[in-house]
Amino acid sequence: MAWRSRFGKVTLASAALVLTVATGACSRPATQSTADTGGGPLRIAVGIDASYAPFFVADQEGMFADAGLDVQLVQFGRGGEAVDALATGQVQVAGSSDTTTIAQLRQNPSLRAMYSYEVSGDYIKVVLRNGVDSAAGVKKMGIVPGLSQISTDKYLEANGVPTDSVEMVSATPTDMPALLSRGDIDGYVLWEPWPATALSQGSGHVVAVTGDYDWFYHHWAITTAPWLAENEDTARAIAKVLAEASERVEADPQIAATATKAAVNVAEDQTITAVGEIDFGVENLTGKDVESAQSIVDFYKKIGVLSEQPDLTSAMMLDWYQEDKQ
Repeated sequence: MAWRSRFGKVTLASAALVLTVATGACSRPATQSTADTGGGPLRIAVGIDASYAPFFVADQEGMFADAGLDVQLVQFGRGGEAVDALATGQVQVAGSSDTTTIAQLRQNPSLRAMYSYEVSGDYIKVVLRNGVDSAAGVKKMGIVPGLSQISTDKYLEANGVPTDSVEMVSATPTDMPALLSRGDIDGYVLWEPWPATALSQGSGHVVAVTGDYDWFYHHWAITTAPWLAENEDTARAIAKVLAEASERVEADPQIAATATKAAVNVAEDQTITAVGEIDFGVENLTGKDVESAQSIVDFYKKIGVLSEQPDLTSAMMLDWYQEDKQ
């Protein structure tokens, strides 16, 4: 079983990086979403790692199509780019970490988080280069703005290392293993497959997961207020499909591994391991999620990303998804 928080669930924030080419569409014609998107498919932004396995399973197993949805998955390597794509209308729905979404609220106040679909304290790992065995020995850390950055900050804080004593080197996830092997950084805190990459190239070792220092990442299904106001039935249909796909992923990790490899070429064994580290499941957002979101706001205020308090009560649709209450 994947690690679970004391609250019974946590959401996942697997933000990713750099725009990659997109896609995979269901093979059946649209019955609901064509009108929602001006005659084209309904576009959902996803990342390029195993944390998006329910989306890949739903797409490749025809689950969206069976629900009358003509869906195209659009792959992004960087979570912020997926959120930006919502604001410009390039996609209608996105899977994104709470950390990435909150950072974008100032520029895009119409963003709406409908529900969480995964959580973990095991999937994001702290990797240090060989020869550095603890946070005390860290001088430079590679960070990806957003989830990686706050996870790094919390790791250092939990180990009594002042963050201002460590140089932060901003890069893409794909750059991190090379930076580590060259000794340009002493470590990074990232989701798979980047920890596994460091291990396979022999340049680093895993010293912790975020759950070790009481930090949990959350993934939300997000959209915009105007689109949701006009397409709530479609949004609920997507949620139901993801709920069913998440159950399939948890029940049979091999299905997730096959779908993820076909979609983004992640090795099947890595996805199977990831399914054991992530709790997949569509859940309502609650007051506990607001508390977690506020801690992210506080971090962004500390580093100057946010200067004002965003309206979390509008951005987070508490108890919007009612399937599990019926």
